[in-house]
Amino acid sequence: MRVLIPLTALLAAVLAGCSQQTQKQEGKAAQAAAPVEIKVAAATARKVERAIAVTGSLLPDETVSLSFEVGGTISRILADFGQNVRKGQLLAEIDRKDLNLQMERSRAALAQALARVGLGPDQENVNPESTPSIRQALAMYEDAKSKYEAAAKLVKTGDIAQERYTEVQKAYFAREAALQGTRDELRTQLAAIAALRTELKIVQKRLADASLYAPYDGAIGARLASPGQYVKENVPVFTMVKSNPLRLRAEIPENVVDEVRVGTTLSFTTDAIPGAVFQAVVRELNPALDAHSRSLTAEARLVESHTRLLPGMFVQVRLVVARDVDAVMVPASAVYAVAGLTKVFVIRDGLAVEQRVPPGQTVDGWVEVPADRVKVGDQVAVSRLDALVNGMRVQPRS
Repeated sequence: MRVLIPLTALLAAVLAGCSQQTQKQEGKAAQAAAPVEIKVAAATARKVERAIAVTGSLLPDETVSLSFEVGGTISRILADFGQNVRKGQLLAEIDRKDLNLQMERSRAALAQALARVGLGPDQENVNPESTPSIRQALAMYEDAKSKYEAAAKLVKTGDIAQERYTEVQKAYFAREAALQGTRDELRTQLAAIAALRTELKIVQKRLADASLYAPYDGAIGARLASPGQYVKENVPVFTMVKSNPLRLRAEIPENVVDEVRVGTTLSFTTDAIPGAVFQAVVRELNPALDAHSRSLTAEARLVESHTRLLPGMFVQVRLVVARDVDAVMVPASAVYAVAGLTKVFVIRDGLAVEQRVPPGQTVDGWVEVPADRVKVGDQVAVSRLDALVNGMRVQPRS
């Protein structure tokens, strides 16, 4: 083991020396060879945007579970999974036999109560000021009052005995109390009639609730019941989705939250529709950042509806964080990618000088390159890139 370590080190030193010698020889050979004729173009300065990519999802504008407000056996289902429906369209009905019987019973009870106060069934919304019993009690009261007033005068002149006056007075007070009792009875009957009217309205509402209607234009996302099935009240029968307009929900990183405001336009793409770019306008922002991801949830509405976009799609959002930034740009044909490396060849003193560059953004056929690698005005090779090596003599032509 003590002998192998020095031998290994010695072997590495020898190989390194050979590699350097080989590169020098290749460079000299490249310079000594005849110049390669190539086309060149000048690097230019342009204004570009700085943007970051964030992920998002498309959501429906509304999603609702539809259910009956009354329990019963479903008699009809008029919509199915995936079907487009219009606002107010009838979707399902519950059998109404029991509800119709309840309404008939309520109507009969109301008619009976109305008859007690002298009203007919067609007068269920009329409140009488008097009834036959009140008019009878009032007449008896007026008669007793007249006799009482006459007796009060006669007792003063001595034309009737005090005992007779007392009897007339008691009869008068009794008739007055009877009239007040009859009026109280009318108020009680009217209160009962009001209660029966309310009960009838409740039955009528329950009868109306036996029909299920679409609350808005949309599509049926799920059908959860079938005809003949008994359902309890508030048990979902349909799931309905309103997908126009779609919502775009994206998570904005903490360091760029200041770049997103209500009204900001976001561009996004999706792998489901290659090559298409869509836009949405921010309408709502979460007032607080997520404590775990340190991101802000933004929700936007699509500028235009697209039938190919569907709720649940995963999208890539392009968020512009700076505009009119100075950048050095070269033609896309000047960028050569091989073996995971991206490079351009800058022409200096008749030699092709290799400059490795990170992939930059592309705008109208021009690619951004680092300003410390390529200067504005530098000539870069745009042809025969696969034949060029670092230090090769070239013959540029425009």
